[in-house]
Amino acid sequence: MSPRRSYDQYCSAARALDVVGDRWTLLIVRELLAGPRRYTDLHADLPGVSTDVLASRLKDMERDGLTTRRRLPPPGAAYVYELTGRGRELQPVLQALGAWGQAELGERRPTDAVRAHWFALPLLRALEGSGLVEVRLEEGEFHLYVGATDGPLYGEGPAPEDPDARLVMDTGVCTAISRGEVSLVDAVRAGRVQVTGDGTLAKALREA
Repeated sequence: MSPRRSYDQYCSAARALDVVGDRWTLLIVRELLAGPRRYTDLHADLPGVSTDVLASRLKDMERDGLTTRRRLPPPGAAYVYELTGRGRELQPVLQALGAWGQAELGERRPTDAVRAHWFALPLLRALEGSGLVEVRLEEGEFHLYVGATDGPLYGEGPAPEDPDARLVMDTGVCTAISRGEVSLVDAVRAGRVQVTGDGTLAKALREA
């Protein structure tokens, strides 16, 4: 476990950066907002991170009270990492950082990796109310727990039960929403997002 580095400044922002300012830490939080994840899953969805750095960051985050590690019961019997309540409090920080970073997104570079569920946080910012939403892109499917105050905010793959709304769009439209170039409501009105489902969220998007 690496020794904690500090800015040695009596300032809450500096103290926060002492804990989460290292490279990869906030992106690990992003992944764990989906719920408990195995080390191998985290490594697969954080392209570019070395195994040594990921292991070091996870140990640091556990030491700092952001994550815990536990063993799943049989037949899983694998270790998973998950956010503590303190770690989950970083959700609005990530959302604010993502909203600020919309202007930095620009065009996707040839070297840029992408995962479908990386669009989860931008879409959560675009949705109001509460309920389960399934999203389908070319890159894959994921689901959102809109308005969730505990538990996972999103998950990979189809919704685990009948969702309140299903959204189908191409990655270009989802990227435009993520950049703030178009609102989700306007994209639905323009026919660029297909909405199905009988839940309140689906009806609100179709009738907006």
